[in-house]
Amino acid sequence: MIKTKTVAYLRVSTDSQADKGFSLQAQEEKVKQYAALYDLELIDIVIDAGASAKSIDRPGLQRALGMLKAGEATALLVVKLDRLTRKVADLGRLIEDYFSGEKLALLSVSEQIDTRSASGRLILNILASVSQWEREAIGERTRETLQSKKARGEVTGRIPYGYTAVINDKGVKMLEPMIAELAVIKIARELRKAGLSLKKIAIELDKRGIQSRNGKVFVAMQVSRMMEQHDRANTGFNPNSVTVISTGFPAGAIPAIAQWQWQSLDQQSF
Repeated sequence: MIKTKTVAYLRVSTDSQADKGFSLQAQEEKVKQYAALYDLELIDIVIDAGASAKSIDRPGLQRALGMLKAGEATALLVVKLDRLTRKVADLGRLIEDYFSGEKLALLSVSEQIDTRSASGRLILNILASVSQWEREAIGERTRETLQSKKARGEVTGRIPYGYTAVINDKGVKMLEPMIAELAVIKIARELRKAGLSLKKIAIELDKRGIQSRNGKVFVAMQVSRMMEQHDRANTGFNPNSVTVISTGFPAGAIPAIAQWQWQSLDQQSF
């Protein structure tokens, strides 16, 4: 009878896990006993020491999975599924990418999972279904939360250019206009209306000493995005209502334009 070529994967995240029976030595003994009991050909034991289960992008695990991809082994053996990952979503991805068919097998000592059998595949399919349900449920909850926040006028996502986030008296994050940045939007729109391309608008802003929020020279994509983001923000504040005097530019919000003096705040209309 041909033995199943198996690679064992061991993981321990902290020294304290040794006290709970998850030491590398304890895991190694268990996978060797399991391999002998079920007549597996244990071709390698791959270890991730001091590695968290928060990510499956771990050197040892990726090496073991690589052996499956390369055909060096046809089964992956672990002491417990949480040695692979503690996240149901990550387990679902591993199942989908490697163990959904009959070519490769996943074996777990503690859970007694062996996907070489019909019952083992059934258990794994149930786990995959739970994983898919969890991903969809998380997606639904996220969408509902965002819709609820938007309905209350609360800020979601990145703060659009021209605004800053403030917490109101109800503890809700709201958008508040930043006159300096809104004035930049107004200038960009006026230049666009005059027929300048986005690239030429960026060049013109640079000539005027106006830089982006992070203190760098504007590029065409940023010019387009800052105007689009304001429109999507739908705050009801119109940057065209900002009066930009010809002799200066508002200071305060953007360090790069601090040399400008906004001398006549009363010239603004809101």
